[in-house]
Amino acid sequence: MVLRVVSYNVRYFGHGTRGLASTAKSMGRIAQALAHLTPLADVICLQEVETTSLRSNLAHPAPDGETQLERFMQMLHRSLLQAGRRDTYEAYYFPAHTYRFSVTPIYTTGLAVVARSGFNVSHHNAGTPHDITYRHIHPVKRLKQTRICAHLRVEHASGVDLDVFNTHLSLPTTLSREFWFEPRRMGWGPNQIEEAKNLAKFVATERKSERFVVCGDFNALPGSPVYRTLIASGLSDPFARHHRFDEDALVRWPTAGFMNMRMHLDHVFSGGALRWTDFEGTHRFGQRNGLFRGLSDHVPIVGSFTLDAGGG
Repeated sequence: MVLRVVSYNVRYFGHGTRGLASTAKSMGRIAQALAHLTPLADVICLQEVETTSLRSNLAHPAPDGETQLERFMQMLHRSLLQAGRRDTYEAYYFPAHTYRFSVTPIYTTGLAVVARSGFNVSHHNAGTPHDITYRHIHPVKRLKQTRICAHLRVEHASGVDLDVFNTHLSLPTTLSREFWFEPRRMGWGPNQIEEAKNLAKFVATERKSERFVVCGDFNALPGSPVYRTLIASGLSDPFARHHRFDEDALVRWPTAGFMNMRMHLDHVFSGGALRWTDFEGTHRFGQRNGLFRGLSDHVPIVGSFTLDAGGG
């Protein structure tokens, strides 16, 4: 059987306001793009998703108690119906951090994993996502934004399961020599390297077999210490293998942009039991004819692979 996975930093559905506030237009356009993927994704890993806060409600007010992810799922299902598709999805939210003023949440951070209906979700850690944050060099440790790894295990009707990990690593700390003397910076921060080690340990402990994917915004360039730490832990980069890209070629294939900078920061790693067949639907950041152009400061990685009982 062939499954399709998407990893996408959606910038809190607020790209139109430069991330300052979520808007219905940004959320709707992302929902429409995902609903028009052919074939549809089976698992969607989202980074930078809020719960309920001033930022998520300021320009896009929500009914009391309705979260940002719930609003997005309504738009996704509506977009699917408009596209003539009757597929549905189930969403899981993994909270990471909340910034408050008194008792009022200013903005929140978190991850989401969206699984296509038809899969049995046999395990997830949405209630207690795994903390991978490295705080030892932060000047005010309690203010350091928490970084997590979400884990969800899905089981196909055939009985074959897949472990899905979703994460978003910190930016490199400014309190390091590497930040000021390494021109590439992204993936050279000592805090990032420790988070990558924490992530690799968690994946090794929790995965049930070699049938697993590790998705996310790693804020790390190919060839960086973070990237090489993850590869050395036993993860493989199927996107690089599929295109036969070396690290230099990967760096020149951007998945994110900031002002005039273009960077390859988003990755999908996997275990050895998955045979990747294509990455159709993945396009460079800024590509004029790209389905996801202009919807976030990142573009998604979209990949398909075969899932069978091998590698247990």
